[in-house]
Amino acid sequence: MTGTDTQHDQVVACEPGAGRGTWAMGSLFEHLVGPDQTGGSLGVALVTQPPGIATPLHRHHHEAEAFYLLDGELTYVAGEETYELTAGWFMYLPKGLPHAFRIRGDRPARFVALTVPGGLLRLYDEVGLPAAAMRLPAEGEGRTMAEEIGRWNDVGPRYGLEVVGPPIPE
Repeated sequence: MTGTDTQHDQVVACEPGAGRGTWAMGSLFEHLVGPDQTGGSLGVALVTQPPGIATPLHRHHHEAEAFYLLDGELTYVAGEETYELTAGWFMYLPKGLPHAFRIRGDRPARFVALTVPGGLLRLYDEVGLPAAAMRLPAEGEGRTMAEEIGRWNDVGPRYGLEVVGPPIPE
């Protein structure tokens, strides 16, 4: 990865597999560019999540989000609408819109996630752990679900994350 943490007018180029990795939610977040490199304006990660992962219905008070699904299947609730997404779908979520998703199927989902401004990626770093390798965490790696939920509850409000409902049912 090139670019610096102190200069925000520099090009940032990240070759495949060179981003910093975080394990959170049983998933891998490969940071491609973050708020420290963009003056806080943008965060981008390549996210890999295993089947069954689901977020509670929540909203972000500070960021808009967008993602492009590279592989896998998701059920996504955005506001009052439900979408069944497969590879090739793009979605933009304005700041404050309640949303949730569940990874479906029998293989991991991979997507490029963008946040504007970029500070939301720091939340995953605080909740999760640095990835020991650029892959999904194996059984026993990462934090337990109970530990993570406690951390989400403690850290989330600082990032404007508000849980407003349960996850999408299986």
